[in-house]
Amino acid sequence: MLDFAIFAVTFLLALVGAVLYLYPASRQAAGIPGITPTEEKDGNLPDIVNSGSLHEFLVNLHERYGPVVSFWFGGRLVVSLGTVDVLKQHINPSKTLDPFETILKSLLRYQSGGGSVSENHMRKNLYENGVTNSLKSNFALLLKLSEELLDKWLSYPESQHVPLSQHMLGFAMKSVTQMVMGSTFEDDQEVVRFQKNHGTVWSEIGKGFLDGSLDKNTTRKKQYEDALMQLESILKNIIKERKGRNFSQHVFIDSLVQGNLNDQQILEDSMIFSLASCIITAKLCTWAICFLTTSEEVQKKLYEEIEQVFGNGPITPEKIEQLRYCRHVLCETVRTAKLTPVSARLQDIEGKIDQFIIPRETLVLYALGVVLQDPNTWPSPHRFDPDRFDDELVMKTFSSLGFSGTQECPELRFAYMVTTVLLSVLVKRLHLLSVEGQVIETKYELVTSSREEAWITVSKRY
Repeated sequence: MLDFAIFAVTFLLALVGAVLYLYPASRQAAGIPGITPTEEKDGNLPDIVNSGSLHEFLVNLHERYGPVVSFWFGGRLVVSLGTVDVLKQHINPSKTLDPFETILKSLLRYQSGGGSVSENHMRKNLYENGVTNSLKSNFALLLKLSEELLDKWLSYPESQHVPLSQHMLGFAMKSVTQMVMGSTFEDDQEVVRFQKNHGTVWSEIGKGFLDGSLDKNTTRKKQYEDALMQLESILKNIIKERKGRNFSQHVFIDSLVQGNLNDQQILEDSMIFSLASCIITAKLCTWAICFLTTSEEVQKKLYEEIEQVFGNGPITPEKIEQLRYCRHVLCETVRTAKLTPVSARLQDIEGKIDQFIIPRETLVLYALGVVLQDPNTWPSPHRFDPDRFDDELVMKTFSSLGFSGTQECPELRFAYMVTTVLLSVLVKRLHLLSVEGQVIETKYELVTSSREEAWITVSKRY
């Protein structure tokens, strides 16, 4: 039943050119607390499926066995790290490969890095320049799209329920596609086509690979492969169009095209960035607004900061940088929602965490969703409290996990800016209100989302 899931995880173990067998010494690493395989062939995969998600499985495992735990994907040892302290022992700041990107590339069967240090630094710089330049060049566009959504919401009667997840996904698709890939997506029909294919691919990345269901359904598998092929075709055409030409609008893909990358690298990197940026931006916008609707005090404080920074003047990139409290709101959104609950690294050399030896070629999971709710690090961890980030040590801890600062993934950096502009536009004119009696259940995949539609209402400030 879980053969394809074993293949998918085995593929993860191929990160950075790993060999596909388990060193005999790895079984001796059973000194690490954890559970033995439920089945010889599948390891603990049935336990993961029964838990509902990998994140929920890891929450239970760390509660039972502590900050460093072990379990089995098929016949292969996996070690999970579940506190800030043990993560700091393992994280190597000189690593340039984004673990979130690495997982995505592996699941899509793309090359997942493995280049030299200089090549990886070069790619990281291309990404950083791509994000910086596309945000700068397209700020007016981002503002325009945010104001279009505001006008739409202003036209609603105050009692009307707004399907927040749907609207945020649409907004993210329109803004991200144009800022990443260019003017092709000024056509709403092109955005709709991209969104449909994106949804098909992302749903299988989130669920179908890891529970084996994709391989059991030939119709779904063909739909997935067709959607991925169509997305690749779109990107190939855009790459070809933008090569050797200068456009007034600099988009993310231009930075890759102008770099020292071959066409396949450009295709794979732009695919990963497009897929991840759309979904991370959509979910960050959704969760931020959800939390604002449940905290009148936080929303009031954010409104006051927006008024103080912008007044009656325009929203500009320079002033956006002054929204310190807004950034705290977004950091707390990422933490409270556990936006990306799991990432991974491959143990390229034998390592040690506390007293435990981690053998070479072991897959090491960063249980970020567990870490972000650890009461020893985050007092009242389930409370949405942006003020906790006033403490520089708290922000430093958050940055060390890759959610801010120099280790922040480019897709999240992109999403922070898009969401900041949107909130600046919306909160200035609207009260964002929750729907009475609504309970939002969480679905944990590569990016955390609400299980059902999240509904809100809005009322005019003036």
